[in-house]
Order: sequence, then structure tokens, then C-alpha cells
Amino acid sequence: MQTRGPAITIESKISAVRAKQPRAEGAARVSARRGAGGSRIGDLRMSGALKLLFPQSRGVLQAMLVNSAGGITGGDRFRLEAEAEAGAALSLTTQAAERAYRAQPGECADVSVRLKAGAGAVLHWLPQETILFQACALRRRLRVELEGDARLLLCEPLVFGRTAMGEKLTDGWLSDRVELFRDGQRAFTDATRLEGDISAQLAGPATGAGCRASALVVYVGADAEHQRDALRDALPEDALAGASLIAEDMMVARFLGPDGFGLRRLLMPALDRLSGNTLPRSWRL
Repeated sequence: MQTRGPAITIESKISAVRAKQPRAEGAARVSARRGAGGSRIGDLRMSGALKLLFPQSRGVLQAMLVNSAGGITGGDRFRLEAEAEAGAALSLTTQAAERAYRAQPGECADVSVRLKAGAGAVLHWLPQETILFQACALRRRLRVELEGDARLLLCEPLVFGRTAMGEKLTDGWLSDRVELFRDGQRAFTDATRLEGDISAQLAGPATGAGCRASALVVYVGADAEHQRDALRDALPEDALAGASLIAEDMMVARFLGPDGFGLRRLLMPALDRLSGNTLPRSWRL
């Protein structure tokens, strides 16, 4: 008769503090270089959860960012550097909308993007929406450096909860900063900080007028004044949007929508015009 020895047990103490979630990190660098047949990849590096794909395009190097982690949560770290070298054309977008999910107390996701464009270059930064979820914590920094007569189209859309799903942001934290430098001199800064009941803060007539989606658009080019006038003429009369020149060749526009779909209805025709009808295909899927 075979007997069993004493059972081996492992005691574990379950802390009241939830275990930390796995963290995602990603970094990428890409540059566009002018060639005989248009722009091509000059430099390319990728690591971690941040990937770059390159759909076929004519003349312009198009790079599509993919976050293989499936979203952003507290503690995640993502870094992107992209450059359109002198005379080159680079367009950057995302495969789909990004999602900033719930973060654990005391943790914050950090996303940093640094863009450069040399003299005579064209640079488009056109990510799809970032959707903020309940209890998210996100810090974003976007720095753009232009040289000489470089041209720029920049768009940063945000969605504050999915209204179709009945979501409200009664608890969240966002720090968002966009900086633009021309030949080493600061030309534009936009900073946003929201904390706590974000939905209630956006309900005010001087904040969001109850809208749940917004977008910042910056256009730099010799035809900025013409583009401003055309954009104003094309906007519906009831649109919560506006465009102004802050320099002879720099236009800043803002858009508000009741939700992500309403924002796109305003934003996509504007981006089509400003991009010369080269808005990345992922925006239309």
C-alpha cells in the first residue's frame, strides 16, 4: 500500500492593492528622403509594441503607426520620432483610432512624438482619433520642428467617451501639449489639461458646449490665408468650428462635434482639402 507524504501548501498574502498591470513600451523612428521617383525611407527603427507599416503611395512616403498592445493604459510608454528631410514628403497616420483605457491609481500613460521637416519638405501628421475611456490617465507631448519653407498639416482629434455606448467621463486625467518651432523659434503652443469629471467640464458654453469630440488642426504653407477662407466658406452654418491666421503662412483651426462621428463629418472634408486630397485611406475604412 502506497502512502502519500504530507501535502505541500504555499501560502500567499493577497494585498489590498491590486497587482500592477503588464506595461507596454514602444519606440520608432522613421525618416523620408528625397529620391529620383519621390520620397523613400531614409532611416527606420522599431522596437516594442510600436510598429510602422508603409502602404503604397505615389511621391509621398506614407507611414502607418500600429500599436500592437491594442491600446494605452497607465504606465505605458510610447516614443515616436519622424523626419521629412529637405525636399521630401512624409505623411503619418494610424491604422485605427487609439484608445486610452482605465489606469490604476498613481499611474499614467506617456506618449511622446517629435516631428521634423527640412527646407522644402512636406510633413503631414494625421493620426485618427484618440478615444478616452473612464478613469484613463494620459500625458501626450507633440513637438514639431520646421526649417525654412517646410510645409505642415497637423491634426489631433480627441473623443471623450463613446456616446453610442452610453459612456461618460466622470473620472479621468489628460495632459496634452502641442509645440511648433520654426527655425528654432517657438511659433505656436497649445496646452490642455482636464481632470476629474471631464464630461461636466465640457458641458460649459465656454469649454465644449456639451460636445464630446474635438480636433486641433494646424496648417503651415504659403497659401494659408486662401485655405482659411475656403475652410470657413465650406463649414455648415451650425458648425462649432473656426479658423484663424496666427501668421501670414500659418492657420489654426478647431472643431467640436457631438461625438466622434459628428466630428468626422466636419473634419474629413477639411482634411481632404488641406492635404490636397491625399488623406490616408485608413481614415475611410
